[in-house]
Amino acid sequence: MLLESIRTVADLRKLDARELPLLAQEIRDYIVDVVSSTGGHLASSLGVVELTIALHCVFKTPQDKIIWDVGHQSYAHKILTGRREEFVTLRKFGGISGFPKRAESPFDAYNTGHSSTSLSLALGEAVGRDLKHEKYKVVAVIGDGSLTGGMAFEALNQIGHLKNDLIIVLNDNEHSISKNVGALPAYLMRMITGSIYNRFRKRSYEIIRKIPRIGNRIYDFLYKMEAGFKGILLPGHLFEDMGIRYFGPVDGHDINLLMDIFSRLKSINDGPKLLHVITKKGKGYRPAEINPAVFHGIGPFSRETGQLLEGYRLSYSELVGKTLARLARKDKKIVAITAAMKLGTGLYEFERKVPDRFFDVGIAEQHAITFAAGLASKGFKPFVSIYSTFLQRAVDQIIHDVAIMNLPVRMLVDRAGIVGSDGETHHGLFDVSILKSIPNLVFLAPANGRELQAMVEYASHYDRGPLVIRYPRGHVADVSGLVSPDFDFKPGKVKIIKKGKDVALLALGDMVHTAMLCVDILEKRGIGAAVVNLISIKPLDVEGIEREISHTAYFVTMENAYHIGGVGEYIVGAISPHLRHKCLFNAGFPDRFITHGTTSQLFRQNGLDADTLAEKISRLVAKKILHGRKKKARHISIRK
Repeated sequence: MLLESIRTVADLRKLDARELPLLAQEIRDYIVDVVSSTGGHLASSLGVVELTIALHCVFKTPQDKIIWDVGHQSYAHKILTGRREEFVTLRKFGGISGFPKRAESPFDAYNTGHSSTSLSLALGEAVGRDLKHEKYKVVAVIGDGSLTGGMAFEALNQIGHLKNDLIIVLNDNEHSISKNVGALPAYLMRMITGSIYNRFRKRSYEIIRKIPRIGNRIYDFLYKMEAGFKGILLPGHLFEDMGIRYFGPVDGHDINLLMDIFSRLKSINDGPKLLHVITKKGKGYRPAEINPAVFHGIGPFSRETGQLLEGYRLSYSELVGKTLARLARKDKKIVAITAAMKLGTGLYEFERKVPDRFFDVGIAEQHAITFAAGLASKGFKPFVSIYSTFLQRAVDQIIHDVAIMNLPVRMLVDRAGIVGSDGETHHGLFDVSILKSIPNLVFLAPANGRELQAMVEYASHYDRGPLVIRYPRGHVADVSGLVSPDFDFKPGKVKIIKKGKDVALLALGDMVHTAMLCVDILEKRGIGAAVVNLISIKPLDVEGIEREISHTAYFVTMENAYHIGGVGEYIVGAISPHLRHKCLFNAGFPDRFITHGTTSQLFRQNGLDADTLAEKISRLVAKKILHGRKKKARHISIRK
């Protein structure tokens, strides 16, 4: 096999051009084999195999920088840059990341896990290079989906203005911009990337601009004429208008053509250039070709059938989607909004049943929030469903466009807490510390599916201001013994799950389940534990919390979020000073970025699993009791 001979990009560059298509197929087979076992972002990575090979053959990486937007499509890149054998550990605890990561390889120019960042990074890299008078190429690879992000257009605006030498590869895998329209554009594209044409073009423009008084005006006129002529035959007029030379579209699966074009573009040093390539998501694996959205990010699956190995279980996201769709059929004011995550957030059910009130705004979280604010001002009931990690991008909009005006926008914060194998760029650990500090906000966290349903139903009637519901990634927790069928949700009221005299476990959201597991362990050690389901972060039921912890010797707070700025610190600061000494500790994630792995591995590594928490509680309670006995003995001794 050719792939077995590739240990570094130097080995890749030794291959004959005729061998490269075979190598591409071997890489595809290897990616499907591994991802069927580990899960991951399959369709997008399969679509850029030839593009990745061409980039590494032509450019002198890692000296030349390739910056992958998002990084969903970086699997072939990882395999070709010295990580072929490690690729079997993809997204596993202690293994390689599913995204580019600087600490992992010098070939990974930047850590990228969120979209629309590559152009800004590439421009910063290019400007820094030029200020230091260094010589190397900078290439940004961005998908048509990522180009919908506002940050990408902000970067394009400055790229066109500054005119630094860099290459943008626009990977169009949805044909959302245009399709290749025949032989003439291909011929024209070869001509305008040729060295003779570009030398003549550059020299002519230099002479024209030197003409006294009228040179710049003639230059502007000719540049617009050239762009206009290309715009008749090619679809890149937008980029030309922004001052970025456009080339393409070209077949993104023709390795030899890509290598030829990249070689030509390397020699054009006068400003930014954009190459538009057309690729097919999921190429080479039929199930992913047929349904690329499902195979965008997928768990372990059967390589033969494409079916998920784990049987179907209802997820929190799907439960939200089904609940909202049911409510919307009765309430004509309910509107659902997502930012390019229709499947991930479970809103496909809403779109199917109420299509005229469903809006996918693309990768534009800021716009989604402010768009919802406008709808809310017109009397509608917008529900915006966004992953916690992506909601970070819209914090200013939540404050400025929603909370200050106290508009009733309902925010569904999906994937809150640890998400597992996607790692540090995707964990939803910041939302509690960020959102709880915003005035006018109601902030809720269900412990299970029934509570989540009740909160969504409550939100559909709540019109006094913005409301947030955070819930985890994964399957709906078992509600047996925790929630009665007639559960009546009231914000700002804790729910006592279990009574106990020694220590109260104040748990938020999915940590209620962990608290119940702790109870069983603690009772075997002679420690009676109470479990309090906080339910509501804002308003916080301070009176109910104080009442419960006044009946126990100690208390512990538990949350699937960072402990700094978390609900634990919030509680300790809110309760009466004479009760604060009862706090043994606030359980939450420590002050560091959390790696990738299964959720159980990450909870265990950070001391948030039931066994570790119960052991820590037992040790501290025993220490407190012993200290109390010694103090009492000393007091008696003094009196004697």
